[in-house]
Amino acid sequence: MDRDMTDAIAFDNVALALGGARIFDRVSFTVAEREFVCLLGPSGCGKSTALRIVGDLLRADSGEVRVNGRPPSETWSEIAFVFQSPRLAPWRNALANVLLGVELRFGRAEAKRRMAHARDLLALVGLADSASKYPLMLSGGERQRVAIARALAVDPSIVLLDEPFSALDPNSRRRLRAEIERIWLETRKTILFVTHDIDEALILADRIVLLSNKPTRVLEEIRIDAPRPRNLGTDASLRANKERLHDLFRSLEPAPMEEATE
Repeated sequence: MDRDMTDAIAFDNVALALGGARIFDRVSFTVAEREFVCLLGPSGCGKSTALRIVGDLLRADSGEVRVNGRPPSETWSEIAFVFQSPRLAPWRNALANVLLGVELRFGRAEAKRRMAHARDLLALVGLADSASKYPLMLSGGERQRVAIARALAVDPSIVLLDEPFSALDPNSRRRLRAEIERIWLETRKTILFVTHDIDEALILADRIVLLSNKPTRVLEEIRIDAPRPRNLGTDASLRANKERLHDLFRSLEPAPMEEATE
């Protein structure tokens, strides 16, 4: 990755409290333009909260967040989300669902102008023959592919993915990991991907940002230089990083309570 590229996302000493509880404790990390970064950490550490801050759905209490060099409040139109649930409109077919974000953001006339592009995006995610199918006619993995195409349809510079494969079966997860990697290599969008799955992060990321338990801080950043496509079973560097990450995760687990003595 060319380190001379500018930062698409930058957190600088970000602190946040919600409901009286401290969520972030001086969190700092960056995502370069066109980089694929995974936010990895235990459940409840605030990974999804970081995405909401980038998307201007939540404001930090202190510190600075920059998106494409500007405050998040100025860059919402340059970002697209892919959530854990596809959130498709059941009354719209796959093509109409791909265009839904365009229609909401830019209007129906612009959605009509982007019809051919939406069909191209369905082809990109492997659903060229499913444009007229409704969500109930699609598998869970296919619905998530439509959601990915919908995110790309608004032509964002940054795509935020919030554990998008966690609700899928293992085989679907493996297929979609390969798909999202292929799509990223073709589009070169900046991706910030939330996961608590170590294998997923190692397969996908240029760099992994490991978050601690709350109050959350950046515990470690690990660059993954293994060639793509990656194989955890055969690549020694990936196995070493997997062991390192497992050790770090174990350090985050609460210590067992000492047995009471009489």
